[in-house]
Amino acid sequence: MTRPKPENSPDAHRPAGSRSADHPGLQRTGGEDAGTVLAEIDGVPVRAAEGATLLAVVRAAGVELPALCHDDRLTPAGSCRTCLVSADGKIVAACVTPAADGARIETATPALEELRRDAVELIVSVLPPRALDGGADGSELARICHALGVTPETARGSGGRGRDDSHPYVHLDRDLCIACGRCVRMCAEVQGTFALTLTGRGSGTVVAPGTGGAWIDSDCVACGGCVDTCPTGALSEPGLPPGPRPPTTTTRTTCGYCGVGCTLEVLTRGEETVAVLPARDGPVNRGHACVKSRFAHAFRTSPERLTRPLLRRDGRLEPVGWDEALDHAARGLRAAVAAGGPEAVAAISSARATNEENYLIQKFMRTVIGTNSVDNCSRLCHSPSAAGLSAAFGLSGGTDSFDDVERADCLLVAGANPVEAHPVIGARLLQRVLRGARLVVADPRAVGLAGHADVHLRPRPGTNVALFHGLARVLLTEGLTDEEFLRERVTGLPELAELLEDYPPKRVEAITGVPAVDLVAAARLYGRAKQPAIVYGLGVTEHLHGTDGVRALANLAILRGAVGTGRGYGVNPLRGQNNVQGASDMGALPDLLPGYQKVTDPATRERAARVWGCEAAEIPARPGLRIPDMFAAARAGDLRALWIIGEDVCATDPDATRVAQALEACPLVICHELFLSETARRADVVLPAASWLEKDGTFVNFDRRFQRVRPALAPPGQARSDFAIVHALAAALGADLGCATPAAALAECARLAPLFAGVSHERLDREGALCWPVPDPDGPGEARLYTERFATADGRAHLAACPYLPPGEEPDEDYPLVLVTGRRWAHYNSGNMTRRTGNLRLEAVDRLDLHPADAARYGLRDGDPVTVESRHGRARLTVRICGETAPGQVFCAFHFPASGVNTLTSGHADTVTSCPEYKVTAVRLLCDRGAAARPAAPSGRGGR
Repeated sequence: MTRPKPENSPDAHRPAGSRSADHPGLQRTGGEDAGTVLAEIDGVPVRAAEGATLLAVVRAAGVELPALCHDDRLTPAGSCRTCLVSADGKIVAACVTPAADGARIETATPALEELRRDAVELIVSVLPPRALDGGADGSELARICHALGVTPETARGSGGRGRDDSHPYVHLDRDLCIACGRCVRMCAEVQGTFALTLTGRGSGTVVAPGTGGAWIDSDCVACGGCVDTCPTGALSEPGLPPGPRPPTTTTRTTCGYCGVGCTLEVLTRGEETVAVLPARDGPVNRGHACVKSRFAHAFRTSPERLTRPLLRRDGRLEPVGWDEALDHAARGLRAAVAAGGPEAVAAISSARATNEENYLIQKFMRTVIGTNSVDNCSRLCHSPSAAGLSAAFGLSGGTDSFDDVERADCLLVAGANPVEAHPVIGARLLQRVLRGARLVVADPRAVGLAGHADVHLRPRPGTNVALFHGLARVLLTEGLTDEEFLRERVTGLPELAELLEDYPPKRVEAITGVPAVDLVAAARLYGRAKQPAIVYGLGVTEHLHGTDGVRALANLAILRGAVGTGRGYGVNPLRGQNNVQGASDMGALPDLLPGYQKVTDPATRERAARVWGCEAAEIPARPGLRIPDMFAAARAGDLRALWIIGEDVCATDPDATRVAQALEACPLVICHELFLSETARRADVVLPAASWLEKDGTFVNFDRRFQRVRPALAPPGQARSDFAIVHALAAALGADLGCATPAAALAECARLAPLFAGVSHERLDREGALCWPVPDPDGPGEARLYTERFATADGRAHLAACPYLPPGEEPDEDYPLVLVTGRRWAHYNSGNMTRRTGNLRLEAVDRLDLHPADAARYGLRDGDPVTVESRHGRARLTVRICGETAPGQVFCAFHFPASGVNTLTSGHADTVTSCPEYKVTAVRLLCDRGAAARPAAPSGRGGR
């Protein structure tokens, strides 16, 4: 049966007991048998899927029943008794009663309607009259009362239980709470935070934070699920009344924060954002959201938003018109090429930009400037994923869709904290674990999912390769491999087996600090699972040997035959930014054209030339500069123009002091931005850009899913989309890029890149989402890869025999602590957007997580200011004492550029891809006098 109608559907507010003329999913007798249960609802025979509740069957048949304690995303409770029906003569709660074959169900008899009315009147009797405000246009409760004829006079409660408005996004009006428990179950069953409870007795029972005290001080992560499910308005979003909204325009789009790709509905009135709500039918989020996608949109109207171009004159940025700004940029680009050739110009494209914008940027660089020096921020996070997965399997994306991963019976989550960095995915993984899937977490910190793990492996930072080899050694020695798969579809086993002889559990323990018994237990859980899956993050990639880490992790899935066979769900990276996958897909890389086609391949250049209407000789064949090389070339005087689109490189890139020096040395820096970021402050031309709420195009999320992005609002002032800016700059140089619209740009990309041949705006508007490869305009995408052969030259998966090599830095007497950097749940990257929203009240500063033992040795207390120093720079942070880090290790995020966190990180980078080693930096703490604080006892190597 189909899902019940959402509350904003045309039939959602019919009086209880009424019937719609027809309903999708209603199977009347005589039609195709779509289920195993044949029931009769008010005399009409229907079929339903076995196990469906009476409420689902009744609603699918078009009969609307009140159900104040029910949300179809949650387990039924049956507590409010407002959905009573008669089943074979017995009065039952429809939400908790399964449909039985041959059941005769009555919904609309006078006696049943009276029982439902009595139940609702009893609930309403303890509420104040304002609980029914709005009637048919009010809260769910008010609408039900209106339909049943329950009048405001029934509400006789005096109120006085008070409010809690401490939180920026979730307000509690205790007088309207009916203790239905929907919010508590939403927090537990969907979000998995378990932050809420019901407290009190009898009619005084009310929802409250489980920790007691004010909501702002609770464990709530502001996903908004409790607000969305509340039937009375007891929980509400400030400024957004419960029930149907005043007349608004709804725009369906894709979130512009992390790489999960949540489908959102943006409600606007004029140029005002009324609310951003998760779409119930979103293919990834399924009606769920996180604090950023649900609430953090106030940045759009921040008074700090850039609305006019800025041009540097006499050392100061001054507002100018678009023509002047573009003319200055064009003259600077011409001068750079004249002085140093096309290689004197480089561009950093954007993971925040759409696919179409990234496609246009790389086309501009290759056809207008004549260089391949274009890169994007995947260089700093998942370039080892692209290199490692391509070498192992042939393509640079994850091997399976998340829908498949979620069906795994054993999850290996390595170097990722999805509960904070990808909250919707973290919640879905947690629910899978709570339903019985086994969980192995490999991460130095005890965060997020680690508290629910069967085995938590805590390797010393920088020792992933040894850890994964240790797991592989156990798989081989205990016969937990798929021999037929290895024989028929894999190469490299003898070389790997020989290498693994050097990684017995005890040696791995010595390298990683992970007890051998835990290593063996984890390998057995993964090796004995019927459907194992690997999910990993930046804790695997952002290392000196990050590509080796990805290859070693891929070895595990290959040994188990868990890729392309249906006997597991492969290896899947969690992408950090909203379109970091798409930016690379579109060819914003120095060595690859769209669709991961090598720029050195003459046939690829010939294809591009045909599509672009130029000569193949005009497309440069030599790979361009990577991001770190761009900065080095600028400092050396060889790079004379750098175009930075939507990236705050001075805040997010490693060894930030040297990055700033590169920008200062470069004669021309052009920057597109929403705000005057640390990078924009150093630019010569600053162009005001549109945000994701103001753009048209597509994003590709972490599981290769193309999804539409639609503008809900116009950009403020004179701001323009990156798509329009690139076209305008090309025109200023006398060039025509074609592709007049984003739809045309994606269509052109489809002609150039066989991986995306079947993708178009028209098709996405019709079908919703497509996982690449989509080789055929009429065929489906491939959510699961490699079912027939791998995309490598020989069609086989390739095992990697890469030895463990130490990280670029290790703690010593002068710098005794190991710093790991990452993300917090309330903010996003450099914080340019989230720091201009209510999220600032949730996380106001960058904090340094310090183990209690280290805090005691250094004489530091929670909340103390502390200076952290590495060999590369200093940062000023606030101490947070917690048990999440191991002794000898510290952790911080990089959401507040003023703290200077990325001045600490080194220039060490992955030897294959130049991805920075963010996860291992040797640091020390400085006391107020500036001298290095010395612990009373050695803190060790940074692991247990």
